[in-house]
Amino acid sequence: QVQLVESGGGLAQAGGSLRLSCAASGLTFSRYAMGWFRQAPGKEREFVVGIGRGSVGTYSADSAKGRFTISRDNAENTVYLQMNSLKPEDTGVYYCAADQSSLVVTDANRYDYWGQGTQVTVSS
Repeated sequence: QVQLVESGGGLAQAGGSLRLSCAASGLTFSRYAMGWFRQAPGKEREFVVGIGRGSVGTYSADSAKGRFTISRDNAENTVYLQMNSLKPEDTGVYYCAADQSSLVVTDANRYDYWGQGTQVTVSS
């Protein structure tokens, strides 16, 4: 049974930082590209940043470029999202997802497995 479990969400002030983690189990983690998505209240889920297998290539949405960094530790079956210079518009539920492609894809429908999400709230 595949499980993706996010942690690290919480409340931050604008300009602050948070680090999210996503621990994977039940799959060969190194064979999956990983992505972080978010969903704000009343909005559709959107791609934030992704990383390919074996850290081969990363891709960020424009909203995340220069502020968010994704990394992975295949030995620990964990993917991380370091979020700096947070803005109130970064508020939402953040999900990690796994996709069998070798490279990053931004289409949520392509992803095979999803976590339950972790809430991030950024106050102004």
